[in-house]
Amino acid sequence: MSRVNPKIFHAYDIRGIYPDELNKEAAYKIGRAFIKFLKSKFHNSRMKIVIGRDCRLSSPKIFKAFSQGIIEEGANVINIGKVSTDVLYFALHYFKTDGAAMITASHNPPEYNGIKMLAKGSKYICADWGIPEIKEIVLKDKFNRTYCRKGKIVKKNVIQEYARHILKLVELKSIRELKVVVDAGNGMGGKVIKEIAAKIPIKLIPLYFQPNGNFPNHLPNPLISSATKDIQKRVVKKKADFGLALDGDGDRTIFIDEKGKIISGDLIIALFAEYFLKNKPGENIVYNLTCSKVVPEVIKNAGGNPIRTRTGHAFMKEAARKSKAIFGGEISGHLYFRDMFYAESAGLVLLIMLKILSENKKPLSILIKKYKKYYRVGEINFKVKKRQETIKKIARIYKKGKQDWLDGLTVEFKNWWFNLRPSNTEPLLRLVIEAKNKKQLEKRKREIEKLIIGKK
Repeated sequence: MSRVNPKIFHAYDIRGIYPDELNKEAAYKIGRAFIKFLKSKFHNSRMKIVIGRDCRLSSPKIFKAFSQGIIEEGANVINIGKVSTDVLYFALHYFKTDGAAMITASHNPPEYNGIKMLAKGSKYICADWGIPEIKEIVLKDKFNRTYCRKGKIVKKNVIQEYARHILKLVELKSIRELKVVVDAGNGMGGKVIKEIAAKIPIKLIPLYFQPNGNFPNHLPNPLISSATKDIQKRVVKKKADFGLALDGDGDRTIFIDEKGKIISGDLIIALFAEYFLKNKPGENIVYNLTCSKVVPEVIKNAGGNPIRTRTGHAFMKEAARKSKAIFGGEISGHLYFRDMFYAESAGLVLLIMLKILSENKKPLSILIKKYKKYYRVGEINFKVKKRQETIKKIARIYKKGKQDWLDGLTVEFKNWWFNLRPSNTEPLLRLVIEAKNKKQLEKRKREIEKLIIGKK
């Protein structure tokens, strides 16, 4: 019987603690199962897969085992080495491969690792397509003997080609000499940022650009307050125009204004939406359902079509691909671009912000101010044993509101709304509340917290 831990299969990737949960045996079998799944969908007997990895200490071992499984199923591997995840997305299209995989645990602590997978055409392996099939193949050992003609592994570098591609997507002439602090968090995002910064007239102040799988300066998650303290201080000290904090694999981007204040991801979505719709009204823009109501309002007012969707990169990208959205974003800092094959690109995010600030000639804090229309509490996490039962109980209590179940439970009233959903990656319930005034917000927050955890 297989010794692979079923807990590592999540809604949109494979992830777990190395080696207790995700180990070399699991990686090898997942590699084989990935190819078996792709062959069943595309009927191609000689596939080509591009693989990248982050700087985590276990990534070389996971890569070796995973790629071994791939070549033993008869597919070839293009190894692009240590890169950020956005480079991998570009490489899938640049090399015209049948699939791609990134060895990374993204923003998780250093003891974790994982595998993000996708197929040609920007089709992401997730709970809706691929994860259940791959999980079944792995856990039930549905393997034949290894392929009689093994594939091979070749190594290629694609970072410079990727940087050139990004630089072509934005008109650079209007970009002013701005001062920017970028915190790569000892992850992989600094490589591409350095390539781009060298080609434009800005002053880059790099922070923790040296990749280090121990993440010695702070955890690779810019949504944790302790992870952004250094960049917030550096922005103020250096009198920078803004700061940009990246996660471990460089696909999540969090902005800090010139005063050292963190900007909520949904306000950045609103700002970028206006940027795109200014020249291309009528375009579709996707956003995840925990964003502020200001996001769809801004999109509509700017002449665009807002498309609300589930939280999670695979679900967001699929929604963007199906609707051919020019842009999309999640409140967590994931931003998606049609020109980047409906994927993230920290380099493109940087260029667009530089363009916006250069053209408006106003500080970032001033540009963002107009979007702060509502009061909100962003993602309070609760450890709850019976998550679905708790959600159903709260649905019954708030049955007079307008309800939908797109992603957990969303209930909307005239002056406030909330979303309560189970995390896709952790055993938690996540609560978001937004209201038209602070008093209403505090009242509803106390009310729902009491229902979830039984406060007296």
